[in-house]
Amino acid sequence: MLMQPKKSSLPSAGMSCYPLLLTGVLLTVPVQSHSWRPCTDLLPLDLLSRVLASPGQSLPSQLQMVQSRGSRGFRLTGATATAMSFPASQIFTKCNYFPAEFSLVATLKISKLRHKTNEYIFSVVKEGADLLLLGLRVSENHLHLVILSPGVGRRNRVTFKDVILDDNRWHTVVLAVTGQYVTLTIDCGPPLEIKQVQSFPSVLSTKGSRFFVGGRGQRRGRFTGLLRQLVLLPGSDATPRLCPNSEPSLAELSIPQVLKSTPLQPDSQRPVYPYEAETRVTVGDHPPCSKQEHGQLWFNTQKKGLFICDGLMWRTLLQNKERLDYVEDYQDLYTRSKTLDIEVFVIPSEGLFMAAANKDSRLGSGIFRWKNGSFHFYQNISTQEARAWKHFTIDNKTFLVVADLREEEPELSVIYRWNKRRRRFVRHQALETHGAQDWEAFQIHNSSFLVVANHRARDVNYNIHSVIYRWNPDTKLFEVNQTLHTTGAFDWEFFTVGPYHFLVVANTFDGRTTTISSTIYVWLDGHFKSFQNITTVGATDWEAFQIDGRFFLAVANSQKFTDTGQSLYSLNSTVYELNTLTQTFIRFQEILTHSALDWEFFIIGDEKFLVVANSHDGSSYSLNSVIYRWQGYEGFVPVHSLPTFGCRDWEHFSTDEGSFLIYSSATSRLSKVFRLRTY
Repeated sequence: MLMQPKKSSLPSAGMSCYPLLLTGVLLTVPVQSHSWRPCTDLLPLDLLSRVLASPGQSLPSQLQMVQSRGSRGFRLTGATATAMSFPASQIFTKCNYFPAEFSLVATLKISKLRHKTNEYIFSVVKEGADLLLLGLRVSENHLHLVILSPGVGRRNRVTFKDVILDDNRWHTVVLAVTGQYVTLTIDCGPPLEIKQVQSFPSVLSTKGSRFFVGGRGQRRGRFTGLLRQLVLLPGSDATPRLCPNSEPSLAELSIPQVLKSTPLQPDSQRPVYPYEAETRVTVGDHPPCSKQEHGQLWFNTQKKGLFICDGLMWRTLLQNKERLDYVEDYQDLYTRSKTLDIEVFVIPSEGLFMAAANKDSRLGSGIFRWKNGSFHFYQNISTQEARAWKHFTIDNKTFLVVADLREEEPELSVIYRWNKRRRRFVRHQALETHGAQDWEAFQIHNSSFLVVANHRARDVNYNIHSVIYRWNPDTKLFEVNQTLHTTGAFDWEFFTVGPYHFLVVANTFDGRTTTISSTIYVWLDGHFKSFQNITTVGATDWEAFQIDGRFFLAVANSQKFTDTGQSLYSLNSTVYELNTLTQTFIRFQEILTHSALDWEFFIIGDEKFLVVANSHDGSSYSLNSVIYRWQGYEGFVPVHSLPTFGCRDWEHFSTDEGSFLIYSSATSRLSKVFRLRTY
């Protein structure tokens, strides 16, 4: 049973051995002389070094040096175990008895062990009879010290339960034995102590026995992890020598020199002791990336980049800087009906998804999943003239909220939650909205918010309030937090500049004209307050982005009503930059657009881009949407024209197959995916 820690009675190596005689502990063979000598020096005995080759020679074939998490250790690979052992007489030179008081120090790294699997870290075995005298073994969440009782022939086992060593991390274990007490310390943490019914044998003969490292002389029970340190310290508790320690999981008492440095051969200047990293590097075609490959590396020869698997997807470590070469037509994606918005997002452990806001209420809206290099239909959700989707996460839970335009009262927009068991989105909460056009999700100081762009009321009143909702962690629901006066609101954009948080609304129409003010709000004292008004013309979208420490806002101006009742669709959209002196956004660049409905900012390598959704020029919906590249002093310059039809929304995303743009069409079921080719 586990007992409260108590101070060990073990003497230190520098103390006299006389107290051991007073306790009646026998460490010597009975002789006529009254003098006392220990069977071995009371110094750390590096058991691991004793099974290695002599300095300057190659490692035994049974050992493989592996570097893992920045530190090296040995893995046993051979079929035989005799090379990983040595006679006990090499240590016990003065007599043949194992010390009655001692401590064992082991630094090891073990992957998850299977149920009912036992692996020996070290053992002392009687040769010929294959009799286990002493052994330290590890199993799932347990550490065992196995001891043979002399004269009885029965083995006792001291077990420390709920000890997590098989977590694929380095750990330093100190096991101290004195009398009836066995104390375990892991990574210099709080000691665990067990009191045995019987004391450790005072006379445990090691005559004709062998020490085995990483086993017990048989294939069964072989240690499969990495072993960095294995030290026997007779007559003393090693814990005070190791702890406290700046790196407790790698605390050193005595470690083979080869694990610290790699000697070189004078003639060839090559390592005598070659080692390999535990993490393999895969070269060639795209390898799988799952929990089994977590931490593995992949060198992509095509992209000339080094990637690491995070358990879900490959993350870039090093990569040759890409440059956009050209854009190619990649996939024709037919949605349920005309699509007013698309939202691309990732669900952990599931992959990449795309939600389409489809206009036809009878058919609902489709959720698509990226599989085998393209989007495929995954789930249909009932919607009412869906205007937009927004993806967000709260406490590792995935949500989607739709902006619905319902004909019946009250108008409701719905939040859906990803159900991990069903692997589908399910209804979570409905919120009353008014001609909702857009949702924006954001976080401030660990609080989660949603804001809806209410466009107009039933009586065709465009001067109404849009609502900010705040997540209640107790009820798991959104509640009204603040209302803001808007005028035909079409879009919200949240962004942060240093410690300040902003919201900007795209006001489209006030019932008479499209030339109105759109407002930037700043978060102060727990609420959003007006920061700046900017005159816009039928504004439908704001895009916030940062380039080299400079902050920008791009507005999409869609339509201008003239005094004669005519509409102009070809007009300038504007990029604004934050002036740090005046603390306002000022006009930076005008770009001619054609009923622009969306801006999308994206980065490839070191290059920054903006793509605009041109939807209508007054006579046709078949227009080119344009990609602009950042040219510094020149601002954004056009570099690619993409044929689009009624283009409503752009989204940029990246997969293992490359970088892509997808646009939705408000006049056709056909949405298209373009691939961005780089060099």
